[in-house]
Amino acid sequence: MGSRKGWFPVALLLLADSALWPPVAAAAAGGGEAEHAVQQHSERISGSAGDVLEDNPVGRLKVFIYDLPRKYNKKMVTKDSRCLSHMFAAEIFMHRFLLSSAVRTLNPKEADWFYTPVYTTCDLTNAGLPLPFKSPRVMRSAIQYISNKWPFWNRTDGADHFFVVPHDFAACFHYQEEKAIERGILPLLRRATLVQTFGQENHVCLKEGSIIIPPYAPPQKMQAHLISPDTPRSIFVYFRGLFYDTGNDPEGGYYARGARASLWENFKSNPLFDISTDHPATYYEDMQRAVFCLCPLGWAPWSPRLVEAVVFGCIPVIIADDIVLPFADAIPWEEIGVFVEEKDVPKLDTILTSMPIDDILRKQRLLANPSMKQAMLFPQPAQPRDAFHQILNGLARKLPHPEGTFLQPGDQRLNWTAGPVGDLKPW
Repeated sequence: MGSRKGWFPVALLLLADSALWPPVAAAAAGGGEAEHAVQQHSERISGSAGDVLEDNPVGRLKVFIYDLPRKYNKKMVTKDSRCLSHMFAAEIFMHRFLLSSAVRTLNPKEADWFYTPVYTTCDLTNAGLPLPFKSPRVMRSAIQYISNKWPFWNRTDGADHFFVVPHDFAACFHYQEEKAIERGILPLLRRATLVQTFGQENHVCLKEGSIIIPPYAPPQKMQAHLISPDTPRSIFVYFRGLFYDTGNDPEGGYYARGARASLWENFKSNPLFDISTDHPATYYEDMQRAVFCLCPLGWAPWSPRLVEAVVFGCIPVIIADDIVLPFADAIPWEEIGVFVEEKDVPKLDTILTSMPIDDILRKQRLLANPSMKQAMLFPQPAQPRDAFHQILNGLARKLPHPEGTFLQPGDQRLNWTAGPVGDLKPW
């Protein structure tokens, strides 16, 4: 414990003002003063990643939005407005953003990309969780609609189309990994570009060329919980969430591949670890008081904690083997986070307390970079360099489309009758 006592008081001096992101800081400190503070305590991302993060996609691509019947999108939200606030809501806000975006074209003949606004996570249980069971039928129905009404799908079998699929396991459309793997990606989407929150290397639910995005976390809600930038980071390690899913995995060996159970068993009594299943009203404030925020896998490798940690300047400790992180070509995750293998969870206290102070300070300076925070958010209205624009940047970097995108007359690559029998039922 002697080394920890020597380390932790220094941690209290780490950059407290990294909790603010620029629009709020400017309002709080009168613009110029805040800008100076941000410049003083933040660090620009070096190399190509920094350039990519600050790219402007306008003028680099044009997107045509299919005009679908309301039953595929807006009617779903009218039926259950909870879709607007859960972590899968990126599919809704991406649609709203594109409708007024400068990259939108009303002339499909000049479009680089085609977007089908279908909300596949808006069929909710009483507890507010998405039911994926209808999602494949909804998606198939939407694709059938656009392929019958317009010629553009059929000329490429969807290779110049993109879809936002923010399910736990994306276009595999199931929340349990074993069943998601068994299902695989919906066959009709296998030539399209998928914009998804799920990312894991060598996984059947992540196909090559997908764009990995952050889950939705409500920007206005987070801004409402900002605390004074002078508040010291007095919590060493912070986590709130489940350690066991007793309903689906009573033993704790399958849920989170045992990583969360290991966290609890090893550190529930450790004074440096503020971890609990309780979710206090001060959750956002507590993250702003923490040096490290744990981001372990659950049923899927991703969660909104990653977004919250970055926005609140809390160094994310990523415990999810083989995870593919959002906008990895623009955000230097290795430099701003700490990666711990699932098997090394019992050593977590040693790993974190042995980190050099200079490394911690640099991670915090990078996290304080305004562009870093903005890239993780889907604000309304949209702002430069936000997650919407990062998605467009990702699509722009895929242009021009590769050889083989456009099919020869009469050629067809997709099997419309493939997949589970239940998926083929009309919706």
